[in-house]
Amino acid sequence: MADASLKFLIDADHGQFYVQDLEPYDAWLAEHAMDPDLPPAGWTKEAVHIHRIGVEPHSISVGTARDDLVESLVTVHGSEPMAELTAEHIVEADLDAPTGRLALSSPGVHPEDGPGMTVPAGLLRARVSYIPTGAPDVDSDGGPGDHFLYRIDLWPADQARELVILKQGPNPWAG
Repeated sequence: MADASLKFLIDADHGQFYVQDLEPYDAWLAEHAMDPDLPPAGWTKEAVHIHRIGVEPHSISVGTARDDLVESLVTVHGSEPMAELTAEHIVEADLDAPTGRLALSSPGVHPEDGPGMTVPAGLLRARVSYIPTGAPDVDSDGGPGDHFLYRIDLWPADQARELVILKQGPNPWAG
């Protein structure tokens, strides 16, 4: 399988954006929305301060250092790629995508208005890398926070694995 990539800017409203297989995620959410023990978008204390991603079934919420337009690159690989050595923070988690259609959205971008892409249907491993970069070449509010390229590498997985931090970035990190 040849690698497929999608580079995009997204309004990371509330310092986050989502990568979701929307149909099964919405079905799961409808069943669990009233569960008081589930943190919104998977944002546990550890997710906020250590992992920097929130994980729910069929969804990964990527925490961003800015509440602004951010740059992201999603690449689908046939097998596990090499890690990006210039990344400041790298974390991996599973993303179950049974329909093979991912929606990229945020609290400020409705899934139908955001980019989407086709991926191999089934269990994927997702590596989220925070790569220091300059500001994107677009008007933004110029708010506080470091600029990163949020690179998400996806590849088919044959079994579920736990979330793992491959490289821990500095704390505090969103400054």
